[in-house]
Amino acid sequence: MVAGELEQVSAHPSREPRKLVMVEPNTASTISARIDRLPPSRPLWSWVARISFGAFFEVYETALTSLLAPLLVQVGIFHKDRAGLFGLPDLATFGFATFFGLFAGALLFSVVADRLGRRPIFTYSLIWYALATLIMAFQSDAVSVCLWRFIAAVGVGAEIVAVDSYISEMTPKAMRGRGFAISKAIQYTAIPIAAILATVLARRTVAGLDGWRIMLLVPIVGAIFIWWVRRGLPESPRWLAEHGRAGEAHAILDHIENRIIVRTSRPLPPIELPDVVPVSQGGFVDLFRGQLLKRTLMLTVVSCAITIAYFGFSNWLPSLLEARGMGLTKSLAYTALIALSYPVLPFLFSFIADRFERKWQICAGAALTAVAGLLFVGQTQVAGWLACSLVITVGNNLAGYSSHTYRSELFPTGLRARGIGLVYSIDRLAAAFNSYLIGFILVEAGVSGVLTFISAVSVVAIFVIALFGPRTRGLATEAIRNRTGEYRLRSPRVDA
Repeated sequence: MVAGELEQVSAHPSREPRKLVMVEPNTASTISARIDRLPPSRPLWSWVARISFGAFFEVYETALTSLLAPLLVQVGIFHKDRAGLFGLPDLATFGFATFFGLFAGALLFSVVADRLGRRPIFTYSLIWYALATLIMAFQSDAVSVCLWRFIAAVGVGAEIVAVDSYISEMTPKAMRGRGFAISKAIQYTAIPIAAILATVLARRTVAGLDGWRIMLLVPIVGAIFIWWVRRGLPESPRWLAEHGRAGEAHAILDHIENRIIVRTSRPLPPIELPDVVPVSQGGFVDLFRGQLLKRTLMLTVVSCAITIAYFGFSNWLPSLLEARGMGLTKSLAYTALIALSYPVLPFLFSFIADRFERKWQICAGAALTAVAGLLFVGQTQVAGWLACSLVITVGNNLAGYSSHTYRSELFPTGLRARGIGLVYSIDRLAAAFNSYLIGFILVEAGVSGVLTFISAVSVVAIFVIALFGPRTRGLATEAIRNRTGEYRLRSPRVDA
C-alpha cells in the first residue's frame, strides 16, 4: 500500500487543518502522478498519433470551407457577392453551417464524453461524419449542401472534444505542450492535402463526378481506416479513476509502464504526488462557479478571438486573393502553397512548446497575426501578399495550438470534456456568425476592412490572456486547477 498523508486546508491560511486521510495507490491522484512520471516514449507518441488522426477531419472540414466554395461557384451551385443566400456570398452560409455544426456537436456530446468516456465518442462520431459527408457529396443545390455540411460537422465537433481531453489526460506534464504541438502537426496534414486536391480537381471530373464531389469522398475512406487503427486504444486512465474504475486505470498504466521499461531498459522514477488531490466529479453548473468561472470566461473570450482571426483569414484566403485580382486557379494554387506550412509549423513549435509559458506563446502568435494583418493591407504585389499571408499563418498556428493545450489544462478531469466542449462550442458559434460578418465586411469594406478586423480581434486576445491567464508550464493538472485551492499533501513522494 502506497501512502501519502493528506491534510485538507482552508483557502484561508490562518485556519487549522480539519482532517487527515490516506492516499490509496489507485486513487485519481496517484493515477495522475503515475502518468506525469512517464518519459517521452514510443508508446505515448503512438497514442497521441492515433488519437490525432481523428481530429484530422475537423481540420479537413474547415479547410474545405475556403477551398470547396470556389469550386461550387464554378459549377453553379454557389453564388458570389450579393447573389447568394441572404444577399451574401454562399461561402458565408457554408461557413456558418460548418461552424454551427461544430458548435452543436461540441456542446451536445461534451456531456456524453464526461459521463460515458472518451473512447465511445471516438468511434461513433467518425461514423456519423462519414455517413453525412457521403450524402452531402451527392447534393446539387446550395441549401442541401449547407444542410448536410451542418450535420457532418456535428460529428466532427464531438470528435475534437474527445481528442483534446484524451491528449491532455494521457500526456505527462513535462510534455503536454509537445503532445499538442505534434498532434496539431498530424492534424494539419489535412490542409495541404485538401488544398492540393482542390488545385488538381478544380476543373476536372473523375468517373463522371465533379472534382468537388471527389474531395468529399476522399475523407470517408480515411475515416474508416482511422476507426480501424483506433480499435485498440484504451479509455483514459484519468477518466476511469475519476469514475470509480481505478482498477482498470491501474491495469492500463501497468501495461504501458512495462512497455516503456522494456523499451528504455531503465526503471521509472518514483511517483511524485501533486500538492493537491483531484476534486470529485461535478456538474455543468460548476463551470460557472468560483475559480472555474473566471477561467471559463477568460478562455471563452480568448478562444473566440483566436478562432475569429484564424478562420476569418484562412477560410477566406482564396476569396481575398481573388478580390485582389487573382484568378481562381492562381488563388487556389497560392493557398495550397501557404497550406504546406500548416503541418510543418506545429512540428517546429514542438521544440519550444514546453520551454515557455503557454499564455505568452498565445500572445506572441496573436501579435504576429495583428502586425502582419495590418501590413497585408498596404501590399500591392503578389510577393507582399504571400509574405504577409505566411506570417499570419505562423501567428495563427502558434496561437491556435497553444490555446488548445491551454484550455485543456485549466479544467478538472471530471469536467474537462464539458469545459473544453463549452469553450470550443462558443468559439465555433462565434466563427459561424463570423462567416457572415467577414462576408459583409468584404462586400462593404473590401480586403482592407477584413484584415483590419482580424488584427483588432487578435489584439483583444493578447490583452485578455496577458491580464487574466494563469501559469501552467510544468505543473500537474491538479496544481493548475487549484493554485488557490483547498488541498495539500504532506508526503509528496511515493516509491513505486
